[in-house]
Amino acid sequence: MGSLYLSKKNKMPTDITINNITGSAPFDIYLCDNPITTCVYVDTISSTPYVFEIPSIMSSQNDFNLKIVDDNNCTVIETLSLL
Repeated sequence: MGSLYLSKKNKMPTDITINNITGSAPFDIYLCDNPITTCVYVDTISSTPYVFEIPSIMSSQNDFNLKIVDDNNCTVIETLSLL
């Protein structure tokens, strides 16, 4: 998949940065709770880096699953934790 960066400061919005992705573009980006019961569609992207804010519905969580689906319908899920 690639490298990710999360930043959270004193109840400010939290950003997730996707630095690179392997696979066939475009990529559908979803953010899911942990364990995966609810996923929120974020965007469809073709290039990185890509930065997005954690949706307000998930703002109280400290861990997430980032789900990326490429153009060949290959799915990669990575667990993310805020420090």
